[in-house]
Amino acid sequence: MRTTHDVFHVAIPVHDLDEAQDFYVTQLGCKLARRYHDRITLDFFGDQVVCHLTDMEPAEPKSLYPRHFGVTFRNADDFEALHACAITRKVMFYHEVTTRFGGLVEEHRTFVLQDPSGNLLEFKHYNDPRMMY
Repeated sequence: MRTTHDVFHVAIPVHDLDEAQDFYVTQLGCKLARRYHDRITLDFFGDQVVCHLTDMEPAEPKSLYPRHFGVTFRNADDFEALHACAITRKVMFYHEVTTRFGGLVEEHRTFVLQDPSGNLLEFKHYNDPRMMY
């Protein structure tokens, strides 16, 4: 079973490592763990994201589904702080903050950012922390 010492890992394609590093490190505030000629490894809010260089051109995403990733914040202040940071740093939004499932126990706020390679990142906060899973 996963513990707090374990780290979730996801690998994503990027077309430019410098742009990816600027987006994830400079704009979002993630920590650069390692950089090689073909990838960067990031501390993405406590988990590991590896951006693998690909020769594919960035594509405009047609929908958030089925492929996206992100963070579900336990604390509303952390959600708000990242949202404010994204606005201040002029990060590209795919969707601004919206409320989903209003009035239901699974009600939550969400916003979606788009990285320079067209990867979508969703950030959420549930009113009821039991709904995180």
